[in-house]
Amino acid sequence: MAGLFDRLQNELDDRDKEGGITALDLADLPAPLRKLMRLMLRKIELDTPSLRQAVDAMPEKDRMEKAELDQALDELCKKSWLIRRGEGDSVSYKVNLRRKASST
Repeated sequence: MAGLFDRLQNELDDRDKEGGITALDLADLPAPLRKLMRLMLRKIELDTPSLRQAVDAMPEKDRMEKAELDQALDELCKKSWLIRRGEGDSVSYKVNLRRKASST
C-alpha cells in the first residue's frame, strides 16, 4: 500500500509545482486579492490600462489604489496565479488556471 500513497503524494507535489489557481484557492485569498482574481477570471486577460479602469469601476469600498493594485498583481504573479506578459506600458495579465486532473 505504501506505493499507492507515495504515488498520490508525488502527484499532489507535481500539481503544486505547476502553479495556477483552482476554485478552492480563491476561498483562501484575502478579500482584495479574491475580488481582483474574480475580476480577472471574468475577463481572462487584461492589459494594465483596462485593468485599472475595471478596478476604478468597482464599488468604492472595493477599489484599490495604484500602489495596492501593483502589490496585489505582484503577489498573484509570484504565486503563478497570474501570468505577466510584456514590458513597460504594454503589460498584460492573464489568469493561469490549473490543469484539471485527468481521470485514469
